[in-house]
Amino acid sequence: MFKHILVPTDGSQLSTEAVKQAVDFAAASGARVTFFYAKPEYPIAFFGEGALIDPTTPEKFAEMADKQAATILGACVKLAEGSNVPCASLAVTSDIPFEAVIAGADGAGCDLIFMASHGRRGFSGLLLGSETQKVLTHSKIPVLVYR
Repeated sequence: MFKHILVPTDGSQLSTEAVKQAVDFAAASGARVTFFYAKPEYPIAFFGEGALIDPTTPEKFAEMADKQAATILGACVKLAEGSNVPCASLAVTSDIPFEAVIAGADGAGCDLIFMASHGRRGFSGLLLGSETQKVLTHSKIPVLVYR
């Protein structure tokens, strides 16, 4: 049925559970998996009265984001390899994760996006909205939501 599954992850507990379920789903259906991580862009520092100045350089921030992506995606790859599921990983820099997920799935030639129901909780989730909901709304590729 599905041959290539994009599995976005942010490293959260719910996302990690979705990764495990996606690997099981891929193993059962004979699909391959591409794990996806959206790295944040360097935050723009505002100068002026009352502003906080971040001492981190853009290069250092990118290095830390790359390291975090490698750690999160490496754990996913290890899990897939342990289940003999062919896999790859992809990390891109974007402050608009839902767009990056859809573009990643299109670019990798995926025919399914398998993702957790939400990553943010509480007020920030209400304020920012669910990335999963945005993917569901905008994707032309089928989306399987793990809850």
